Amino acid sequence: MAAVPGIIRVMEKAARKAGGRLRRDFGEVEHLQVSRKGPSDFVSKADQIAERTIYDELLHARPDWGFVLEEAGIIEGAPDKPRWIIDPLDGTSNFLHGIPHFAISIAVQEPKLDGSGWGEVTAAVVYQPITDETFWAEKTRGAWLHDGRLRVSSRSRLHEALVATGTPFQGHGDFAEWVKIFAAIGPQIAGIRRYGAASLDLAWLAAGRYDGFWESGLSPWDTAAGCLLVREAGGFVTDFRGRSLPICDKQVLAGNDGLHSKLHKVLSGALKT
Repeated sequence: MAAVPGIIRVMEKAARKAGGRLRRDFGEVEHLQVSRKGPSDFVSKADQIAERTIYDELLHARPDWGFVLEEAGIIEGAPDKPRWIIDPLDGTSNFLHGIPHFAISIAVQEPKLDGSGWGEVTAAVVYQPITDETFWAEKTRGAWLHDGRLRVSSRSRLHEALVATGTPFQGHGDFAEWVKIFAAIGPQIAGIRRYGAASLDLAWLAAGRYDGFWESGLSPWDTAAGCLLVREAGGFVTDFRGRSLPICDKQVLAGNDGLHSKLHKVLSGALKT
């Protein structure tokens, strides 16, 4: 059984507090007050309340840390302190349509020692309120679901692989690029899944439920926690060029150690055509 680090307890407490309200609001989804932010991109009152709840909890716990928030933007902290990267409701469209697949994502990112910007993600929590699952990771200490250690799957053959993705939608993503990748990967694998919450896709990959994942056009709050979960579970996360960045968001290709290189080869070949 893992001894849960203090920073993870802080993050989980904030996520659970916000998650309790999300569960209640989800039960009355038809009554939510919704404002339109852009084409096919809706922000609910529940989303905004969850973000404020998490912000207040984490600010109280670490008053000199900064924030990267999906709704409120960047809030600077002390220059030598870490910052929180938060998605208070990943899977907003699912939430608003009554689909019980959404999550809260919180990550900790450290400043580079030379002061030149932001470096490694060192702690991560992805909390799924409906199933009450807490996926968490701390750098060098592994990835966990509650007190059970997570490992990516051991499948190494493409024809056995179940791969998750996110599809472009109105105003977001490159549909032509996605079609090329889908056409190349689809015929070679066991199946493709699209559930609409990137943080959970990456958490499920870390748990061995998926074998791979690709998506483009995401934001840091979508993937910061998930990238660490996959890596600490023994997997690989890169961009489409194969670069392992602290946070892969504009392009994400993730997989277990036996499949990542094979998926990358297929994806790269598709994008050259």
